[in-house]
Amino acid sequence: MHLNNRKNLKKRRKQLRNNATLAEKILWNRLRNQQLKGRKFRRQHRFGNYILDFYCPSEQPAIEVDGKGHDTMDHSEYDQKRTKSLNRRGIKVLRFTNREIIEHIEYVLGKIGNEFG
Repeated sequence: MHLNNRKNLKKRRKQLRNNATLAEKILWNRLRNQQLKGRKFRRQHRFGNYILDFYCPSEQPAIEVDGKGHDTMDHSEYDQKRTKSLNRRGIKVLRFTNREIIEHIEYVLGKIGNEFG
């Protein structure tokens, strides 16, 4: 089974990129073009049945930007299950709220950068 870039998620990925939240736009503006410690990031990257908000192939962290929808019990359980599945495949999931990114972008970038070997 090929885990990356499943074709059936292509439309959804495009939709997510075209409707990015303010926090996602701010973070992408700081991650794109290898601005963070020279690491390349991908936006709305497919991995298995999941779409990762941001992904660094060389270091393997997935950065997830959580809005208010992630506060519900159902979504919280889904996020936990998803994180465990990704962890089993060697991907560490870092979660930040929209507010953290908008108000404390340097802190967020520091936390992401600390994950690099």
